[in-house]
Amino acid sequence: MGARDPWARRVRVVLGSGGPQKTDGWSWRRAVAAGRGRVRHEWWCLAAGLGLALLGESVVPVVLGAAGVPLARRVRRAGQARRARERRGAAVIELCGVLAGEVRAGRQPGEALRVALGEAEARDGSGAARSGVLAAARFGGDVPGALGDAAKEPGAEGLLGLAACWRVAVDRGAGLAAGLERLEAALRSERDQRADLRAQLAGARSTAVLLAGLPLLGLLMGTALGADPLRVLLHTGAGLGCLATGGVLEGAGVWWALRIVRGAEGR
Repeated sequence: MGARDPWARRVRVVLGSGGPQKTDGWSWRRAVAAGRGRVRHEWWCLAAGLGLALLGESVVPVVLGAAGVPLARRVRRAGQARRARERRGAAVIELCGVLAGEVRAGRQPGEALRVALGEAEARDGSGAARSGVLAAARFGGDVPGALGDAAKEPGAEGLLGLAACWRVAVDRGAGLAAGLERLEAALRSERDQRADLRAQLAGARSTAVLLAGLPLLGLLMGTALGADPLRVLLHTGAGLGCLATGGVLEGAGVWWALRIVRGAEGR
């Protein structure tokens, strides 16, 4: 489909692209996509500060925008860590289900674990498919110990339950498949509860973000009424005092609201 010969263009026309398309050249969409991939989101704080500095003819917005870059970077990394933690948790649940199915199919526990880990690695992105666990299963090592080490990663705590099921099944001869199925059900239930709680707290989080954006709406309304709030805030002593006090109160309010939300989500 990415070829540049006439045959590929005819195929695209037949498949309903609406006519011949240009595959070469530099369009603004490709430029935006390339810039979005290279520029981190936190640098938009500095760009916004530069824009406000030009409008208000002051260096204060540039300083505030530069100060907001580390905070935005921290927020972005926290979001990435949360998504990685969720992916690891989903991978552990998937691993338990596949392993239980392999054991039910008649495979030995070590062989079933190797097959399940191989499928997890083939799917790419599984935090549960650790090399230490795979080596322990392949060469007869300490599988529960390797699972315990892999469970230290955020989101992979369910591997502790898998290690306990493995230890009980090997030492006492208990059914491994039944324990894995119960563990998978418990992990799925816990994940669903967290998702439901996060959905219930989404309203409170959105309200906090909306209230945090109200001062910007006030600045826009003042500009529309001709009051020139940027000149007052950036070029007068009273305006700078109001800006500093409002910024501190704004930050404290957002921190307090999000702390309440995180506290409820943590419980």
